[in-house]
Amino acid sequence: MGLASLEARDSRLRVLFFVEGFTDIRFVTGLSEICDLTMVVPERQYLESGLKDRLERAGCRIDVITIAGGRVAFQFRSLLRLRSLAPRFDVILAQEVLRGAFNANVVGALRKVPVVTYMGIAPVEYFRCRRERGQISLPAALLGEAAIRSLMRFNGFFATRCLAMGPYLAQVAGGYCQRSSVGLYYGVDTAQFRPADPADRASLRERLDLPRDSFLVLLSSRISHEKDPETVLRAVSIARSRGLDARVINLGGGFRDFLKLARDLSLPEVERWTIGRPAVNPLNEVSDYFRAADAMALASLAEGAAYSTLEALACGTPVVATAVGGMAVQLDGYARLVPRRDADAMASEFLWIAGNRDAARAQAMKGRDYVLREWRREKAFADLLAVLRSVSRSPRQSSLNTL
Repeated sequence: MGLASLEARDSRLRVLFFVEGFTDIRFVTGLSEICDLTMVVPERQYLESGLKDRLERAGCRIDVITIAGGRVAFQFRSLLRLRSLAPRFDVILAQEVLRGAFNANVVGALRKVPVVTYMGIAPVEYFRCRRERGQISLPAALLGEAAIRSLMRFNGFFATRCLAMGPYLAQVAGGYCQRSSVGLYYGVDTAQFRPADPADRASLRERLDLPRDSFLVLLSSRISHEKDPETVLRAVSIARSRGLDARVINLGGGFRDFLKLARDLSLPEVERWTIGRPAVNPLNEVSDYFRAADAMALASLAEGAAYSTLEALACGTPVVATAVGGMAVQLDGYARLVPRRDADAMASEFLWIAGNRDAARAQAMKGRDYVLREWRREKAFADLLAVLRSVSRSPRQSSLNTL
């Protein structure tokens, strides 16, 4: 049964979803099932991310308004567009809590339309990673952090509600908005992300053209300043030096950057054990890679909710992750947690998983139970609908069906 069954057709909320950068098709498709959805999105990101093509293939009922221009042009043009659009909607949903949310809250205050912001990252922590990597100067770091904190305070004061992905980010958001609560974003589709037995895994590897007998580590994250793919690569190299035939695969738009990074680290025989491939459709293809892997690894300098780790656990695939941010809070007891930037510790966990497959699988299956209990897709969108209804200015209120 689809998420649209949560409410009668004639009581669907009119939601304006405002995106200042990239967004995930899984969130957009879920939103389209629970409300009459219009999305305002930057034209370049909409095209470059493949979201336009994926939405067309998915057949979503959604109106999309694209806005051209760079960051400054988008900020100004989107403010004007939001001002004209806002009166037609019951609620504005703004992705993140910075520039885009600023426009949404200004328009919401002027047009008297409630605004819900949705925090998916820890903005200050992520920004500090740029300085840690030497990408920005100290004056730029201080000025940038001051600007970020100012925007978060402004949006926290004016937003009707602030949702934050998972319990860790809800704590962060609570420092800026007293009306903050946990959101589950698009949740985990536990029918797609499900365990595979050894025979299934062998079949999947053959179909996906993956090494059949190697210890396969999946690194599904993008290559960006807050992630730490260097540690995963070094850990796989160390595990190989200790006798484990380990290989690592990265999927995504930055897979070429991943392969270049692997070469730049000058690790032994790196061409033999690194695999990079373009992004696959997250709605129906990416889950097979999680199911085919022996372990999923995510090393980060800072982290919010780390959805890929939850998807791996839903597949019963052991997870090795850095004990930072949301991963330290959410994965304790379900994943193998290691210190920040500790490749040797991560390598030891790969070796432990390879040598204790039953125990590693049992721990991951406990994680699947946790995902089923707390992070299911159905729960994510039912909870979101309840929040949107609670703040809506629409008089069309009806009772919310429970799942």
